[in-house]
Amino acid sequence: MAEEETVREKMAQEELVREKVDDRGNKWEKVYFGGGAHFRNWLNQFLELWGEDNVEVEEADSRGFQCYEESGEKMYRIWVREPDQVANLQKGGEE
Repeated sequence: MAEEETVREKMAQEELVREKVDDRGNKWEKVYFGGGAHFRNWLNQFLELWGEDNVEVEEADSRGFQCYEESGEKMYRIWVREPDQVANLQKGGEE
């Protein structure tokens, strides 16, 4: 039961992570959290839709997620640059 609570707590904490601002002031929105084949599928789709310059991958801490710990598989967050910033870049604005 304690392990189940740990996973619930970790998922609740992850749900709070929605946006970030990088060191250049770019705003990013988290669009995916997970790993495995689903991660690769979602990443390919976001790259196709948004382009490489507007998609960022960040490795996430998989401790507390038994299936990831046992398999040694990594977990990731996929971030996309906020749409208004993408539109500004497409119009020739600065990053």
